[in-house]
Amino acid sequence: MRLVFMGTPEFSVPILRALHAAGHEIAAVYCQPPRPAGRGKKPRPSPVQAAAEALGIEVRHPVSLKDPESQQAFAALQAEAAVVVAYGLILPRAVLDAPPLGCWNLHASLLPRWRGAAPIQRAIMAGDAETGVGVMRMEPGLDTGPVLAEARTPIAPDDTAQALHDRLSRIAADLIVETLPAIAAGRPPTPQPEDGVLYAAKIDKAEARIDWTQPAEALDRLVRGLSPFPGAWCEIGGERVKVLLARPEPAPEPETAAPGETLDDALLVACGEGALRLLQVQRPGRGPMEARELLRGFQVARGERLG
Repeated sequence: MRLVFMGTPEFSVPILRALHAAGHEIAAVYCQPPRPAGRGKKPRPSPVQAAAEALGIEVRHPVSLKDPESQQAFAALQAEAAVVVAYGLILPRAVLDAPPLGCWNLHASLLPRWRGAAPIQRAIMAGDAETGVGVMRMEPGLDTGPVLAEARTPIAPDDTAQALHDRLSRIAADLIVETLPAIAAGRPPTPQPEDGVLYAAKIDKAEARIDWTQPAEALDRLVRGLSPFPGAWCEIGGERVKVLLARPEPAPEPETAAPGETLDDALLVACGEGALRLLQVQRPGRGPMEARELLRGFQVARGERLG
């Protein structure tokens, strides 16, 4: 098929490569413009732009698709369909209607659950047993379009947002290659059910601070759902420290420690229910480290309170 690919972050890269490897003609790749990055704040191409250029595919990064010129340029590609994966711009009706076979979004949830910006993080934080990827025909609403195909995967007890992100990206790559023949054949997608709609709101910075009054199981899900970015955090020794991995444990019996109080000298912390063992952390300006490495620079004895 002759396709337009629209995506920006690392999640989208395996899907682009899979379409190219399967022999589809990618007329152009649309992605977000290069952003300032690094110490010098020089414009850095997105992961999708870098991958497309390596494959020799034309890259376009308009600031908006609302103007007639951009819409005409898109239509002039005469693509049969568009594949959209975490692009970052709203597609107006003129763009959605341009390809005769439609614009198809790969969304990282089992719709209608977790429509919106942060489906991977929200699924982990909510304690969902499984998630997946859906191939949805796009319409003007937010992730409301009918679904043609989906693939499921269990969420493991130790899955972080990064691990699930990488797995879903690989699943999405296989799924779209398997589904394109059905799109070409005009198979109708299935409307989403009205029941079970949940919205995966963008992660707010205020959510990332660990509230030790919460149960340890909930804090474990918070840590995994925000690992590695933006990272759940607490204060240790007056320093803001990200917690990247942790493990719920029963509080020692009998235990009357207040939430946030350390229960030993190896970062077992009392919670509203149970306790949380910190396993991997990150100090400001440094890379991830095991908790025992942190303790070489911090003396965190039993009975101290974490902020």
